[in-house]
Amino acid sequence: MTLTEMRYVVALARERHFGKAAEACHVSQPTLSVALKKVEGQIGAPLFERGTNEIRITPLGERIVEQARRVLAEAVKLEEIAEATGDPMTGQLRVGIIYTIAPYLLPQLIPALSHEAPKMPLFLKEDFTGNLIPALKSGELDVIVIALPFSEPGLVAQPVYDEPFRVVVPAGHPWASRDTVSADELDGQNLLLLGQGNCFRDQVLESCPRLTGHDALDHSIEGSSLETIRYMVASGAGVAVMPSTAADPLITKEPMVKVLSFSGVQPKRTVGLVWRVTFPRPQAIDAVRAALLSCQLPGATAVR
Repeated sequence: MTLTEMRYVVALARERHFGKAAEACHVSQPTLSVALKKVEGQIGAPLFERGTNEIRITPLGERIVEQARRVLAEAVKLEEIAEATGDPMTGQLRVGIIYTIAPYLLPQLIPALSHEAPKMPLFLKEDFTGNLIPALKSGELDVIVIALPFSEPGLVAQPVYDEPFRVVVPAGHPWASRDTVSADELDGQNLLLLGQGNCFRDQVLESCPRLTGHDALDHSIEGSSLETIRYMVASGAGVAVMPSTAADPLITKEPMVKVLSFSGVQPKRTVGLVWRVTFPRPQAIDAVRAALLSCQLPGATAVR
């Protein structure tokens, strides 16, 4: 089994979907399918059960996938040993960013990083934290920008900036004449939340403990992205909690909503960088951090 075939097998085990696995590996679905059939033919047994609506990994497949992950991790170490001899500020840097950060950060980060490291081209990937972490560990990505805290052996996490949360309400809402609102007041509102699996949804619920009760979310509505939720608020569908980088620009560009601060202790999230302990280009990580700190993100404050 080649390293490329191992990557296909590991991706399919992670995604449980041929199309998504192929997309993660940057190949066509037929290419991935043919490669998997070849591997299973060589082994003489199936690694996956193909159902109508789902793909399940077989017991043999689980063993193969676990060993393939180890081999790929060691292969990454070999690549990093070789890369350590070159100029750390040249060569592609593969950066992953979660969905609730990327649209608001990238317009400033890309030119800032180009200024910090003009000879270092970027590969950018937006995804959920749960998908970026395996990609980082396998060597598909070099560094990721996610919400902290995060801790896992073999990975380094470094906080960069704090970002407060805001409450966004329709312009006709009774709170629209106010400047602040308490977290407890959100209980009973038509709260617009991101869907399950999105870490920002979890952070909102953690910052507003009363929303985690058995019936507190009865009036909640889910949106697929912060931009979708923004339009839902403007239409009068409910209220939302959003990070300041997404909410504060609405003060001047979206007359159909009102942006309020939290009263008392303001909920916030800490955004930081995560990379492998063995990554041989710490200067590149320093350049990303410097570029992040140079961005003028609404409401954000640097973590020193």
